[in-house]
Amino acid sequence: MNDTPYDPTAKALALLEALDAGPRVPPHELRIVGADPVLATRFRIGEAAASVLAAQALVAADLWCRRGGKPQSVEVDVYAAAASLLSFLFVQLPNTNLARMAPATVGLYRAADGGWVHLHGGFPRLHEGTLALLECGDGAEEIARAVERWPAQKLEDALAEHGLCGARLRREAEWRRHPQGAALAGVPIVEITRIGDSPPEPLPGPAAGVSGTRPLSGVRVLDLTRVLAGPTCARTLAEHGAEVLHVRSLRLPFIEPFVVDTNPGKRSCHLDLDKREELEQLQQLVCGADVFAQGYRSGALRRRGFGAEEVAALRQGIVYVSINCYGHEGPWAERPGWEQLAQTVTGIAREHAGTETPAIIPAAVTDYTTGYLAALGAMCALERRAEEGGSWHVRVSLARTGMWLQSLPRTPEEATPRGVDPAALTPWWIEMDTAWGRLQRLGPIARMPATPPHWSLPPVPLGTHAAEWA
Repeated sequence: MNDTPYDPTAKALALLEALDAGPRVPPHELRIVGADPVLATRFRIGEAAASVLAAQALVAADLWCRRGGKPQSVEVDVYAAAASLLSFLFVQLPNTNLARMAPATVGLYRAADGGWVHLHGGFPRLHEGTLALLECGDGAEEIARAVERWPAQKLEDALAEHGLCGARLRREAEWRRHPQGAALAGVPIVEITRIGDSPPEPLPGPAAGVSGTRPLSGVRVLDLTRVLAGPTCARTLAEHGAEVLHVRSLRLPFIEPFVVDTNPGKRSCHLDLDKREELEQLQQLVCGADVFAQGYRSGALRRRGFGAEEVAALRQGIVYVSINCYGHEGPWAERPGWEQLAQTVTGIAREHAGTETPAIIPAAVTDYTTGYLAALGAMCALERRAEEGGSWHVRVSLARTGMWLQSLPRTPEEATPRGVDPAALTPWWIEMDTAWGRLQRLGPIARMPATPPHWSLPPVPLGTHAAEWA
């Protein structure tokens, strides 16, 4: 375990350099204040999130300069960045309970051979399928007894075979020896690949009827994502001025607190890709988009004609963003997964607990951080498109983000976590009028005096708008 000092400012610049997007200082002044531990873990999750948010803000500042703006300072507070990894807990509505109770099919259970398996039956189909596989009722004690009849590896394999969610607990070294871990170790935290040729495209400006008053003004983003990491990517682009249209099927389940948390700054529509005319509507939207962000299993949208290459053929110059759990190459590329499973397989849950009984870090650390990384990649790709043209594919994954967190130094063992006090977050607290009532929530974290990040629209119930660009 590495206990050496950690410099989040240097890490932010290193991220940009790795993406061929730096150095940025000067001309922009960067300041990251505060330090971990904030939340109760030795992983430097607050400083890591602050590094990514700072890198992202520096690219936004560069995009602003491309519009004729001047260099500006960027400041990110580690305390607020750590709190943003619990963003959905800071969503407050009067007379509305947004607390979410996960079913007992979401949790770590000990298997017959002493190993552990994290089940994730969070949505109805997965919940019912997990109970059917285990042949038990939905109580935690019944599930525990059922899991105890399975060897850990055999249960992991059976869950995958049935298209369900779950993973066996591993140590970090074991994951890196696994074919999927080895595949991830060979790719950067954010992959940006050119997938097509097209002329350079400057950011939309007056000729396109765009005032250009914010870094991403006039940039259109199609957001085909759900739950946390993917929607966080598009929400982040919205806070820098992008026009975001969230698209999803009416038939897909959703978790309302996560919708309220991740959909500010967006319009929202329903499209059913099983209906030809609505599939064609999405094709038309693609033709007017700059960014296409999707968070479904690898291959799911390609089978419907909306893979990266197909979308780049429809709209030359597109920035296509892919977000998943386990990575985009390797034997697990098409497996469904979530935050807890990324922590479980990579070894984070084992190390975080510090005992033989594993535990998940009490924050959606790989979800939100991966969403921030995806937005960083998208903005870097837009910058490349402006300079050299082309269509670009940005790829990130929760497990790869987890492996990056593991590569960072740990906080000193004797350090006491500060914990998150909502009263200490007052400088980042905002209010919005919504369909649910007056919303209080954590706002954007980065401070940029010339172009303050903010959301121009409140979150709305899914499907509120027509499937068209504003």
